[in-house]
This record gives sequence, structure tokens and C-alpha cells, in this order.
Amino acid sequence: MRKSHPIRRVVLATAATVSGVVLLLSLKPSSDPASASAAGAAPSAAAAGQESPQGGTGAAGSSTVDGDATQTQYGVVQVRLTVAGGKITQAQAIQAPKGGTSDQKTALSVPQLNKETVAAQSANIDSVSGATYTSTGYKQSLQSALDKLKAASASSSAGSSAGSSAGSSAGSSSSSGSAQAQAKTVTGQVAQTQYGPVQVRITVSGGKITKAEAVQAPKGGTSDQKTALSVPKLNQEAVAAGSANIDSVSGATYTSTGYKQSLQSALDQAGG
Repeated sequence: MRKSHPIRRVVLATAATVSGVVLLLSLKPSSDPASASAAGAAPSAAAAGQESPQGGTGAAGSSTVDGDATQTQYGVVQVRLTVAGGKITQAQAIQAPKGGTSDQKTALSVPQLNKETVAAQSANIDSVSGATYTSTGYKQSLQSALDKLKAASASSSAGSSAGSSAGSSAGSSSSSGSAQAQAKTVTGQVAQTQYGPVQVRITVSGGKITKAEAVQAPKGGTSDQKTALSVPKLNQEAVAAGSANIDSVSGATYTSTGYKQSLQSALDQAGG
């Protein structure tokens, strides 16, 4: 058998080692600094994109206001409103009667009142049967929250008008005239009657009553019929007379008296 030369074995071993190194280098993933930088930047950008909606952007344009706490026979009722884009998006009672049967009545009435508020976009909502006191307190607190929103809106509008008054005198005069001609809504104070509260809301434009409505009126039993009979007539008379000097509706004396009292307070707030 022929013996292999030692030098030949060394050459073959060296060639095999070099081939193996070359093969390993060809399989190693690229470690290009530019590629690594791009890969590291991608998660950061994604994280920034996720944080953006959780900041002030998501809540932009919405505001929250609490109505006055209203004391009822069974406890305090207080309503909180969330408003966005000039509309009520959420209503909730942050205070409501508790203890004994009040727990059941609150659990029954408050969710319904919340839904009706969002649907009606006003305090002109129906009381929940069996929870009259809670419903009345809810509507009073709700109305005060709406009044606060209107006051804040009017204040903001006044600030914008003042900021734009640096224009020409003709432009200022025109802006002033349009502000005076703009209609405003005023809600009178609640008038308590023997059969329930009465509250009137009026819309005034150009110094005249253009609309009158009862946001609260006696309900239940015969009061439903008397309210349905008297309130539309009282509304019409208020617009026609332009004052609280209107006739009482026969058969609904208490409702008529409460209506005129609340109407007069609304006129006083509107400046006569």
C-alpha cells in the first residue's frame, strides 16, 4: 500500500479549513449598521403612534359640567353632563337618594333619566313613575348644568367678539347688531304648586318672546289632563302678550299661577 506524503496531508487539511470558514461566513446574517438602525427605529415610531390617542387629542372638544345639588325629600340629586360638539354625549347622577327603598327607586329611575337626557338634549324629559322626587331633583340639577354650559358658551362668544373688534368701525357695528339680534334662551325659576313644580323656558329675540315652553309641569292622575289642557294655551298667551300678564286657564288655576311666576322670573333674567 502506497504511503501518503506528509506535506500533501497538510495542504489538504488547510484547504478544507479555508472552505469551511468561507461557508460559515456566507451563512452569517448581515449586520449592516444602517439596517440595525432602521430596525431599532420602527418600534419607537409605533410606540409614539400608540401614545398619541391617549393624550389630549382624544378628549379634545369635550367638556364636563356638574349641575347644582338639588335637595329632595329622600336625599340629594346632582347631575353631571359631558358635552362634545355642542351636544350632550353622556349624563350621569353623581349623587342620588340611597338607603331603604330609595336604592331600588334610584336604580330604576336614574338610568332612564340619563338616557332620556341624551336623547332629548334638554331638561324637558319625563319623570319616572314611582320615583317622582328623584326625577324632579334630577331635572332641576340637569337644568342648572345646562344653564352653566350656556353661560360658558355665551362668555366664550363674547370673548371671540371682543377679539375681532379690532376691525373697521363698519365691521364692529355690523357685529354688534348681529349679537343683539341673536336669540337667547332663558329658564325661569321653579315655582312649587300644590300639585307639583312648574318651570318655564322662553326664547327671546329682538326684545320679544318668540317661544315659550314648560320644562316642568304637574304630572300624575288628573294633573296630566290639566297640564295637557293648560300649558299649550299658556305658551301661546306668553308669546302673544310678550309678558307674564296673561290669563289663567280655567280648571288649572294652580298650574297657571306657577307658570306665570316662573315666566316672570325668566323675563327678569332676560332683562324685562
